[in-house]
Formats: sequence, C-alpha cells, structure tokens
Amino acid sequence: MIERPAAGERAVIVQLDFGQPDLADQLEELRLLTESAGGVVVAEVFGRRHGPDPKTFAGKGKVQEIAAMRAAGDADLVIFNHELSPVQERNLERELQCRVIDRTSLILDIFALRAASAEGKLQVELAQLEHLSTRLVRGWTHLERQRGGIGLRGPGEKQRETDRRLLGNRVKLLKERLCRLSRQRGVQRKARMRGDVLNVSIVGYTNAGKSTLFNALTHAGVYAADQLFATLDTTSRKLWVAGGGNIVISDTVGFIRDLPHALIDAFHATLEAANDADILLHVVDSANSAREEQMAEVDKVLAEIGAGQLRQLIVWNKIDLTEAVPGVERDEYGNIARVRLSARSGTGLDLLRESLAEYANIKSEARRKELAEAAREAQQDFI
Repeated sequence: MIERPAAGERAVIVQLDFGQPDLADQLEELRLLTESAGGVVVAEVFGRRHGPDPKTFAGKGKVQEIAAMRAAGDADLVIFNHELSPVQERNLERELQCRVIDRTSLILDIFALRAASAEGKLQVELAQLEHLSTRLVRGWTHLERQRGGIGLRGPGEKQRETDRRLLGNRVKLLKERLCRLSRQRGVQRKARMRGDVLNVSIVGYTNAGKSTLFNALTHAGVYAADQLFATLDTTSRKLWVAGGGNIVISDTVGFIRDLPHALIDAFHATLEAANDADILLHVVDSANSAREEQMAEVDKVLAEIGAGQLRQLIVWNKIDLTEAVPGVERDEYGNIARVRLSARSGTGLDLLRESLAEYANIKSEARRKELAEAAREAQQDFI
C-alpha cells in the first residue's frame, strides 16, 4: 500500500458515462466541487462504459489513460464523480500511485471545511466516521496486525477490530450528543410554533443563491460565495414584513444530486428546520441550464426527510443573468406559486416580501378560526 498523502491540491477528475443524459453538467459540477474543496483541476477524463469494472471501476485501459493524465499534469489526487468501493479505491491507488477519492469523500471534505458551529462539526464528524467504517473492511493491510505487548498478550485483537470498536464507540457518543441538540431544537421550534408567526425555510440546490437571498431579506451577514456548500449551519432570523408582521425565516444547507445518505442522516437535525416550516422558499438558479434537474433533486431530498408535502413558493432567482422581468405567478387556485427576482441586485425583493405577507395573513386567519372554534367547543362542553 502506498503512503497516503495528507492532502491533494492538483487533481485529475474522472466522469464515466453509464447512459446519463447530462454528462457535461455532471463534469462541470465535479469541477466546482473540487474547486470548492481547494483543489485545482489539471485534467479531465471521461469515457463510456456499460457498467463499472468490479476491480478498478474504470477498466484497465481507462486507468492507464488516467495515469498518463496524472503524470502529465503532475497531479497528486484523482477524484471520481462516482461512489467507489473500498477495494476499488485501494486498487486504483496501487495502479495510479496517488491518492484516490470518490464523490462522497469529496463532499464530506467540503462539509468538514465549511462547518462552523459545534453542531455542524459534530454532524460532519459523524458522517465521516460512518463513511470511514466501510473502509475498514478489507481496506488497509496494516489493520491485520495483531496487537501485542505487556497486558495485551493472549487471544489478541486485530488492529482492524480495535479500530472498528473505537470508531463504533465514537459514533455512538456523537449520535447521543446530536440527539440532545435535536431535542433542544425541538423545544425552541415548538415555542415559535405556538403563536401565529409564519415559519419559513429557504431550501434549494447548492449555489442557487439561498444565503444571498437570506442576507438580502434579513441583513444577517451570513457567509455567501459563488461556490458549492458555502454555508452549512442553519441560521434563523425574525423578519418584519409590511402587512404581515413578524415571521421567522431560516437558511438551510444546500442540496446536490446524489447527496450521500450519511450526510442526510447526520444533518437530519439541521434539516428539521425545513420539515417544521409552514412554507418552503425553494430557491432556483434560473440561469442554470440544469435547473429542472436540480429542482427534482431538491424535491427528492425533501421527500427523504419527510418534507415533500409542504407548500413551496418557487423563488426564480438570478433574473439579472437571464434578462427576465421581476414578477409573481399564481396557480389555478389563486395561490402564489413563483416569484421572479434577483437576490444579488435586489430586483423583485419587494414582491417576495408581499408574497410572504400574504401567506402570513393566511396563517394568522387560519389560527384565529382555530382558536374561535376551540372556544366554541369549550363553551358547549361547559353548558
């Protein structure tokens, strides 16, 4: 087994075509992910196969091509935009003589880089450890050594078994801490939901402009940049809108296609902010040619966390790049379905505030009717 470098800066990215219709978009997304992790893409390798090779995923000829590109670009890292098995990862590192990671490892690395809060760091560590646990099975030869020494002689315990046990203990501890934090969040959310305040969560594909919109509405100063997963931690602020009063609005982590399930599980407490919202502001990058596919990926993740049935207000963002005019679109029932705006320039933000005020009044009226009905039933019981 080769020595695994601490980090890689110059990278060769690999995208194989197994019949996907949007290969170019996926390759561009991989490039953006690599740059978001701090890497520099020196070469791109793509090809077509009927199915993954069980040994090296890419096949012998393609591995030789990757090796040549790596040598020509003096790269020390190869990134596959696919999920590699531990054996495939190990075999590729032997063949290419450099570090090899898959899409899941790349996204986990970005999450580790971006996590700022204590809870976010715990969630990232949990996801990383659960991903690492799959690499302990037939992964590294040094894990087969028996531990020895004074106090450790006897039946013995393989290093791999020791690492797995210690890793399991750490995972259990992290889950307990996150469970406590989740309960605390639940108490805070229930306190907010007892009133008639509208709860709004901003969701969307990563880099669609969620944090920029959040800052434009609340002046919160949340970090926003033209990169994937610029922010991870959920931030909530009160927002006063004319004609609607105070509402609570939350900025959540962005979604992406093939988001690792370990991340969805680890960030479940964070994503609960979306699950408990009255309405979701689904921010869409209208200038992106793959916007329809991105919207479908967001809906898929929302369904996984139990928020698939919540009402959505589509925010058609970045109209300054498409020369579209700001406006409001309604569905066949008269409800606001889409608002066209630019969060960066502020064009159309007043339309979004008016839309939120309308929804706040709808909730307030429903709450008033609910309380009146409860009062009538209590009076009848008393009589």
